[in-house]
Amino acid sequence: MTDLQTVLFESPRGAIVALDSAADVLPRNRGRDVLVTASYIGVLPARLVHEHLPRAVIGFDGGVGPLGANIAGLWYYEALNIPAAAVDVMTIILGDGVDVYDNGLVSFMNRPAADCGVVPGMPAREAAHRMLEHEPGQPTAYQVTNRRVLYQSPEGRQVVVTDSIIFGTEADRRNILVTAGHTGRSGARHIIHVSPYGFICSDGGRGRNDSGMAGLVLTNDAGIAGATVDAKLARMGDGMSTYEDGVISAANALALNCGVTVGMSAQAAALCLVNRYQAR
Repeated sequence: MTDLQTVLFESPRGAIVALDSAADVLPRNRGRDVLVTASYIGVLPARLVHEHLPRAVIGFDGGVGPLGANIAGLWYYEALNIPAAAVDVMTIILGDGVDVYDNGLVSFMNRPAADCGVVPGMPAREAAHRMLEHEPGQPTAYQVTNRRVLYQSPEGRQVVVTDSIIFGTEADRRNILVTAGHTGRSGARHIIHVSPYGFICSDGGRGRNDSGMAGLVLTNDAGIAGATVDAKLARMGDGMSTYEDGVISAANALALNCGVTVGMSAQAAALCLVNRYQAR
C-alpha cells in the first residue's frame, strides 16, 4: 500500500505530517507527530485519529455547521489534553493535507493548542510548529477558569468574566461576576456562597417551571442583584460567550432597580450593575 503521509518537517521531538484524510493516521504517529489533515475536525474524524493518539492535530472547520458539529472534535481532543486547531475552510483545498499546511489560517483552537501559542488567524504552518515545539499545560479542572477583568468602575468595582460561579473569589464581593452556569437552585447556592456585588449567569435553557432561573429569587432575598442570559444564544460553560453573546432573559428585583431589562445585552447589563448598584 502506498504511504499516504507526507512528512513536512522532522525533529527529535517528532514530525509534522500532512494527511489528506484523518483515516490515514498510523501507529507510528502515536505521541510524537503533529498531523495536518484535510478532514473536518468533528467528532467522527477525531475518533479515527484517536485510534493512534498523535501529539497534535489540525483539521478544517467546515463552516462550523449546526451545533458546531464540524469543529466538535476540538473539545474531544481537549478532554484528552491534545492540542488541536481548525483552519478556515475557505483558505484551503479540501482533501489536500499539504495545502492545509501551506495555506490554512487558524479559525478555532482548543485550550491545549492555546497553551502552545496558537491563536486565531495564525498560519497553519506556524501553528503546527508551535504544537510540535511546545507542551500544553496539565491544569486541573478547577485551574481552567478563563478569568479576565473587562471593566473597572471609578470606584474600583470590576466586571469579571469566568466560566463558572464556582471560580469566584473573596475579591468578587466587590465585583460583578459574568459566568456561564445555570441559575437554578444549586447555582444560587454557589452565588450566595461567593456573594458577589452582582452577577449575570445563564438561564440553562429555562427548564421545567423556569427552574434554570429560580435562583434569581433566592439571590434577591440574599441581597445580590443578578440576571440571566438566554442559553439558546450564549454558550454554557463559556463566560466570554455570556458576556459577548448574552441577551438578558430575566432579572431579579435588585437588578431591575439598577436598570437591567429583559432583552438588554449582557455587556450593557453588567455596566448597569457595576455602576448603579449601591453598596450593601
